[in-house]
Amino acid sequence: MRKILLSILFVANAAGAAQAPPQKKARDLRFEVDESIDKPMSGKVAVPRSYALVIGVSQYKNLESKLQLKFTERDAEAVYSILISKEGGNFRAENVHKLVGEKATLANVRKELEEWLPSVSKEDDRVLIYFAGHGFVFNGKVYLAPSDFDMKNPSRTGYSTEDLGAAFGSKIKGKWKVLLTDACHSGAVTSDTDVRTINTRLLDVNRSLYSLTASRDREQSFESPEWGGGHGIFTYYVIKGMEGEADESKDGIVTADELTAYVQRNVRDASGGRQNPTVGGSFDNAMLLGYNPSGATTGKPPEPKFGRLVFMTNMDNVEVFLDGKSQGVANKGTPLSIPGLTPGVHQVKGVRMGYEPDGPREEMVYPGQDTTVNIKMMIPRRRPKAALDKFDPAVERYEKAKGPEDYRRAVADFKDVLAIDPTYSQAAMFLARSYRDLNEYEQATKYFQRALELDPDYTEARATYGGMLFDTGSTDEAIRMLNAVVQRDPNSGMAWYLLAQAFRIKEAYDQSIDAARNAIRVAPNNAEAHFWLAEGLRMKVQFADAIPEYQAYLKLSYFESNAMQKLGYYAIGFKFFRKKRAGTTDVWRELRSLAYFGLCNCEMKLNHYDNAITYCQKSLSFDKGDPYAHHALALSYMKQAVATGDAGLLVASRKNFSDAISINPDLELAAEAKANIKNIDAFFQSR
Repeated sequence: MRKILLSILFVANAAGAAQAPPQKKARDLRFEVDESIDKPMSGKVAVPRSYALVIGVSQYKNLESKLQLKFTERDAEAVYSILISKEGGNFRAENVHKLVGEKATLANVRKELEEWLPSVSKEDDRVLIYFAGHGFVFNGKVYLAPSDFDMKNPSRTGYSTEDLGAAFGSKIKGKWKVLLTDACHSGAVTSDTDVRTINTRLLDVNRSLYSLTASRDREQSFESPEWGGGHGIFTYYVIKGMEGEADESKDGIVTADELTAYVQRNVRDASGGRQNPTVGGSFDNAMLLGYNPSGATTGKPPEPKFGRLVFMTNMDNVEVFLDGKSQGVANKGTPLSIPGLTPGVHQVKGVRMGYEPDGPREEMVYPGQDTTVNIKMMIPRRRPKAALDKFDPAVERYEKAKGPEDYRRAVADFKDVLAIDPTYSQAAMFLARSYRDLNEYEQATKYFQRALELDPDYTEARATYGGMLFDTGSTDEAIRMLNAVVQRDPNSGMAWYLLAQAFRIKEAYDQSIDAARNAIRVAPNNAEAHFWLAEGLRMKVQFADAIPEYQAYLKLSYFESNAMQKLGYYAIGFKFFRKKRAGTTDVWRELRSLAYFGLCNCEMKLNHYDNAITYCQKSLSFDKGDPYAHHALALSYMKQAVATGDAGLLVASRKNFSDAISINPDLELAAEAKANIKNIDAFFQSR
């Protein structure tokens, strides 16, 4: 009997072999707007499909203290941000992988360079690799140092430039290949010969790519808080250049030629000639490295001379904005230096929560000169008593809102507050939330942006805005917004949790797992962070690791379903379920159904069919109309029938396959279900 059943299962699985891998069948978890970041942006400008790997290591566990670096990981995070920015690299967030700190192991570097990039890149793509860390020479060979590099065994613990050249030359495809390296830091290499060897090999990795290194022969790379609050000097100017400062023609495009000239000129000037970036390879001089349409102008371009603004402030934690873009935080006694600026008028502003902003106002940048800008936070933001008296009750009513009428009342309440005090950023944010909950996204966007105009460092408003962008399917823009939050506040649990969800939807599972773990680090009792961690692990086929995370979610979220609607922190970002499945209105029930489905899928993959059956039944108790859960339950019954020889289980299997087809006959799994039913029927007829 068991042998006959096994033959049926084999045929049935073969019938579904052409379908997507089982772990891809993740129910309706994908809803997003095509933001066309890889398509023509305006006129004749076309940004190619792009992939990138960003690596940054500061602390090496096997190196002595004098060889540790300070800012290379911060450099890598900043490069990641500019690559995924629309006013920058224009890379899709899921197409940029990041290995920072302890994650930048040799095994991970090798996997990304020799497996991931070759598997996704095509001939017409743009591919960029950035490395910030140490470089070493051993027996005449050059090695980039991952986080687990050991000087006692460089050939086995370092990544050789020979391997890098082989990967870029024969494995990774693309019409534009870019290598940016900041690898010869002061203190890392003891001889001029070693520095020369490293720089020469990095420039000569592969002749068909654009290679820009931090320094030339016999020179070392420097890092300091003087550049943008703490960067390697080379990386700082690469970032500023891609932001648009390198665009000498003012056509909105930063080419390889323009970036090279900008970085070389500014690094040379800023280091007093001690560091000179060098370019190598055979490449298209017009290669597009940055796209900044808002910076495009007509007329004669400015003279290629640059100046510096040095921001001084009278208190700590003042965020500095230059031409509408955050430049970092200035503290009392610690100026923020922003060099490499084009001459002319620039708009500056300093902001700090609870104070009236200083600015925006205009400051002149002079070629070749430093200009000190004093930011003074002098006036505490005092709210009129009438506004305060209305705001707190309005928030309380909003938190208790249950339907459209309540949210309409909230809109009126917060508009009344803003009428009294137009600078009340918190009222603007709650007004935006009220419109969001009414699905009036245009108005919500208007007031989220107003809240951020009033308080640009209002991270809660920025994170909530990112959540709404995700709700409406603008996933790429949401990721950019949320990434800005975690760069400003690494302990924003809301932003990390939403990033985990967004990356999961984008099928960027490694990034989703990292973000979920950061959310759990900040808020261990955030139930949904455990859910998205479990989802990422399941999709990475780490089934045993996913199970306890699903269980943690179920334990932490065990409360009345209507409580979910009261927890605004957790409710953000779940409307895409209802967009894809209009009949589902209870987010709490939907998530519990998904969690039990995930447990069922994991247990089935681990051949624990009894557990899988139990969990699938629990999933269906929360959502009887889920075809995926019916299909998974049917498969579990069928596999258990084979394992035990109990043909009676095939009756239940057939029923659930039929239910899956009845619910949605157009799904891919329907064909597999029909094949399985056919074979089950054939088995019973043969008896």
